[in-house]
Amino acid sequence: LHQPEKAQESVLAEELVPGRTLLAKAGLSRNGDAEIERRVAAERAAGHKLLSENGFLRLLGLMKAPEASSLSRQSLIEQSRLSGAELDLLSLFDAFEHDAEPYSFRDLILARKYAGLVAGGATWGAIARSVHRSGPVASLTAKSLNVGSQHGRADAIYLEGGQSELDGQLLFDLGSAGSAGDDTLEELFAEAEAAEEGGDHDRAAALYQRCLAIDPSDAIAAFNRANCLRAGGHAADAAHDYINAIKLDPAFVEAWFNLAGLMSEQGREASARRHLQKAIALDKNYADPVFNLARLEFDAGDLPEARRLWVRYLELDAESEWSRMAAKGVQFVDLQLARTAG
Repeated sequence: LHQPEKAQESVLAEELVPGRTLLAKAGLSRNGDAEIERRVAAERAAGHKLLSENGFLRLLGLMKAPEASSLSRQSLIEQSRLSGAELDLLSLFDAFEHDAEPYSFRDLILARKYAGLVAGGATWGAIARSVHRSGPVASLTAKSLNVGSQHGRADAIYLEGGQSELDGQLLFDLGSAGSAGDDTLEELFAEAEAAEEGGDHDRAAALYQRCLAIDPSDAIAAFNRANCLRAGGHAADAAHDYINAIKLDPAFVEAWFNLAGLMSEQGREASARRHLQKAIALDKNYADPVFNLARLEFDAGDLPEARRLWVRYLELDAESEWSRMAAKGVQFVDLQLARTAG
């Protein structure tokens, strides 16, 4: 068994590990990526489980697993607009923090960026090869990337503003002097995240605002700033930034959910209800807005609707403390409805 980073295809029982050497060689051939797609489909049809290199190393205990995550594959597809095939192939070649579901919020940020590149003409293979020349995958969450067609080249990807180009093999040129603006953005974003994690919400909000000044199209920075403003007691400004995040990315389900929570805190139940319903419509497997909407309907006296929503929540989450509360809610409504019928 060869080391995964050197092997083109390694075997562990019924598990296969397509190596990055295979990916790199595919970039030298016109139909290389299509051949990988064919081989991956054939192995899966044969009942083999495919692991990424990082997944293989984690299986052997040689690599630490990333932070806890909760996003399903379907949720990532719906929220990012990547196709299932693109998501699976990018995961197989470690273009995300996690190599399989459940994915993290950072993975969602990356998926949205990759979807933008695909929409601009990039292929999954070009993106995957680029990622492995860029350093840690997480560092890309703070970078803005564009396909080079706007610069007259369809076979290149540029950092925001065109300061730094990806070469003919679509490899990120992140170390050049021309990428200083993006380095500044990445450093600012990381500093903002650290301040947020440390509870310094006012400073974090100011840093996220600087990120937005550099890249006004960054829905993630707007969302994070809104969270910091909300935590710091600046409700009106927080609402403005949640709305800004939604304008930048109408499918940003967490922004709809958090805006609903803010509206609920302010006693604006009708607005909270609309935003929760939107979040549920965007991601039918996102349990939290279902629970909160059930609670709103219960408080409004619509017991049958509250019961329906709590039952739905239990279908999505049967293990947590919230599920126990939902089960008690169903029992309570059943008792109330039985008394009314009697």
